[in-house]
Amino acid sequence: FMQVWQVFRVPCLCSGASCLLCSCCPNSKNSTLTRLIYAFILLLSAVVSYIMQRKEMETYLKKVRNKDCDVLVGYKAVYRISFAMAIFFFVFSLLMLKVKTSKDPRAAVHNGFWFFKIAALIGIMVGSFYIPGGYFSSVWFVAGMIGAALFILIQLVLLVDFAHSWNESWVNRMEEGNPRLWYAALLSFTSAFYILSIICVGLLYTYYTKPDGCTENKFFISINLILCVVASIISIHPKIQEHQPRSGLLQSSLITLYTMYLTWSAMSNEPDRSCNPSLMSFITRITAPTLAPGNSTAVVPTPTPPSKNGSLLDSDNFIGLFVFVLCLLYSSIRTSTNSQVDKLTLSGSDSVILGDTTANGASDEEDGQPRRAVDNEKEGVQYSYSLFHLMLCLASLYIMMTLTSWYSPDAKFQSMTSKWPAVWVKISSSWVCLLLYVWTLVAPLVLTSRDFS
Repeated sequence: FMQVWQVFRVPCLCSGASCLLCSCCPNSKNSTLTRLIYAFILLLSAVVSYIMQRKEMETYLKKVRNKDCDVLVGYKAVYRISFAMAIFFFVFSLLMLKVKTSKDPRAAVHNGFWFFKIAALIGIMVGSFYIPGGYFSSVWFVAGMIGAALFILIQLVLLVDFAHSWNESWVNRMEEGNPRLWYAALLSFTSAFYILSIICVGLLYTYYTKPDGCTENKFFISINLILCVVASIISIHPKIQEHQPRSGLLQSSLITLYTMYLTWSAMSNEPDRSCNPSLMSFITRITAPTLAPGNSTAVVPTPTPPSKNGSLLDSDNFIGLFVFVLCLLYSSIRTSTNSQVDKLTLSGSDSVILGDTTANGASDEEDGQPRRAVDNEKEGVQYSYSLFHLMLCLASLYIMMTLTSWYSPDAKFQSMTSKWPAVWVKISSSWVCLLLYVWTLVAPLVLTSRDFS
């Protein structure tokens, strides 16, 4: 017990990330540990939000309090928790503007004082439940929709960065030795992503369109399919290959699959339920046994919008949260050597990495009390503190919209309904995502004076 207390004592909570995660991540970099802690806090808030929107929670609280707990549960609770998280990270985003090194006093606040920061966050969260109803839900829904759309674009940037890094790593290994193995691996994953995309397109045309209706869905699927084909062709164009020899179909296939997911996610918010079957309904339709002629026709249940306190998390949102978690973890462990994110200002300069580990490691040994994590930001930060907190602020809004299925509260705040603005936000995000990816390909041709190596 005393050993556990020594690890998690209050002074540890008031110091840096290297102390807070000392037993889990020895000899790790302080910049990575700090981001992982913030990511864990955000994920924990998502879990709490999901629990608070469950119908069982409302039943339990009514038994305990013997009164109406409407504001404490359902989508209203999700809105308030997300509001607290967004405010917390937005304030830190402003506070951390232009922090250049860990010697800045504000860097100590960013990397330490965890007890006080968590206490402040809990205080903001409790206070948010005292916000009067009124127009709060409607206004925060609009803010959430805008913030979530921006975070979708950040996810695309991280996805493009991951795809480029993945492709570059495997191409390097292919050039170093055993080229057949790595070429087969690249070909296998590229083919798998394109095959999944084609299957997705077929399913969307089959279950989200009708011969005499669902015109918008036909347009969304067709235009995104065409744009994905164009982006794939551009990625292997000789001019692009000349300036970016590492660009290829692996990145395009991953972006194509992500675009198809965004297309499905957009159509899953369409108000017309005849053009928006739930995933379970068409799985039931596929797996249901074929009835012999003369038998009664099987009835496929029509999905209904979720109630205000029911579980709003369907298969589409599960996938969305899964992609979100992967992107959040990747943004937390990635280094500033990844050039694609650097060009879009999500991290700092590459120059600060040179020699940081060896220099700081040596100084830690000389103290006689070796630190459990390396401060690799004495000469320069490894990522932009301000932009990282801004990303987490937008991620809070994305979690809010995902957990509530992008549904809008009605005028009396008694139920949630799907609206066309959510559809257009998601489908527009897919177009901007493709545009951003194409820009990463053609930028070296357009901006010849800049170094994209």
